[in-house]
Amino acid sequence: MKDTEKFPGAKYVIKATFTVEGVVEKHDVIGAIFGQTEGLFPKDFELRELQKSGKIGRIDIELKSAKDKTTGTVMAPSSLDRAETAVVAAAMETVDRVGPCDAKMKIEQITDVRSEKRAQIVARAKELMKAWVVKEGHEIEKLLDEVQKEDRKVKAVHYGRERLAATPDISRSRELIIVEGRADVNNLIKSGITGVIALEGVKVPNTIKNLARKKEITAFLDGDRGGDLILQEMLQVAKPKYVARAPRGKEVEELTPDEIREALANKTEIEEVVVSNELAGMAEGLRGTLEAVMLKEDGSQAGRIPVSDLVDKLKNSEGVRVVLFDGIVTGRLIDAANEKNVKTLIGERVAEGVRIPRGLEIRSFKDLS
Repeated sequence: MKDTEKFPGAKYVIKATFTVEGVVEKHDVIGAIFGQTEGLFPKDFELRELQKSGKIGRIDIELKSAKDKTTGTVMAPSSLDRAETAVVAAAMETVDRVGPCDAKMKIEQITDVRSEKRAQIVARAKELMKAWVVKEGHEIEKLLDEVQKEDRKVKAVHYGRERLAATPDISRSRELIIVEGRADVNNLIKSGITGVIALEGVKVPNTIKNLARKKEITAFLDGDRGGDLILQEMLQVAKPKYVARAPRGKEVEELTPDEIREALANKTEIEEVVVSNELAGMAEGLRGTLEAVMLKEDGSQAGRIPVSDLVDKLKNSEGVRVVLFDGIVTGRLIDAANEKNVKTLIGERVAEGVRIPRGLEIRSFKDLS
C-alpha cells in the first residue's frame, strides 16, 4: 500500500528499524517510544500531545521474534514541518530499551508523502492530456510542439563570470529578485516574473554583490533554515532592500504562481527584518528562564522581570511597545497589554481560544524562528 493511502493527510513519514535483545510485543515498543521521549521537549511538543492534536498520526509497528531477539520497523506519519519532523525522528532514535531489554533504533529515512502525490498527479495529468487530445481530434505531437514553442519564448540564461541562472532581461532590469537556485528562476519564469537571478550556492557570488550596489534588490528565499542563513550572509555582503520568503517549510521552487505573487506582494523592508531578527535573539535568550522583557518606543529595555510579576508591572508602566516573555499568552495578559497600548506581545506560546483585539499583534517564539 502506498504511503498516500496508508497515511492520508500526512506530509512526511518517519521510517525506522529497531532491534531488541529479547522477545517483546508491539505495545512494548510503542510504550518505549512514548516513555523515553517524554520530558525531552516542552509538553506541547511531546509525542502524546502531538498525537492528540493530529500532528503525529498513528504509529505503525511491524515486528518478528526469533532466537530471543526481536526486530522490526516503525512508521510514524507527520503533519509537522520538515525541521520539526526531523527533531521528532531524532528523538525516537534515542530509545535504547524496550521493557527490560536493551534496544537500538535507527531512522532509515523520512519520506515526503507529497512527492508520491505529485507523481500520481503527473501520471493522471498525462492520461487526461492524451484523452483530451484524442477527443478534440488533435495529434499529441502537434499539441506538444505548440507547448514547446511557448516554452522557448523565455528561458533561463547564464549571467556573470559565475554563469548564474537568470532571466534574459537581467541586464536591463532596474529591480532584481535574487533567489537561491536555478529551479527557483525557472519557477518564477513560469509564473511570468522577470528580473530574476540565482545565487546558486550558500555563498554570495561577486556578480550578486556588484548588482546589489547598482540595483534595487529583493531577496526571495526558501522558508527554511537555509534561507535564514543565506539572508544573514546577504545582510553582510549584498544587503537587499526587501525580503520575501516562501511559507515556512516550503521552497520557492515548489510554490504555485498565486503563492509566488502573494509572497512578493508581502515583501518586507530589510530594516523591519533586522528588528525581527533582534527579537528572535531576545526570545532565544529568554527561553527557559520564566522571565520577561519590556521594550519601549526607542527600543530600550525596561529590565528583565519574572513572568509572575508581568501583568502588575505592565499595568504600572508607560510607553511600552513590545513585550517578550517565556510563558503563555493568556487573555488576562492580552487585556493588560491592550489597556497600555502595547503594539506586540510575544510569548513562548499562545493559549487556545484567546480573543485578540484590533491593533495588538500576538506572536509566539516559534513565529520568530
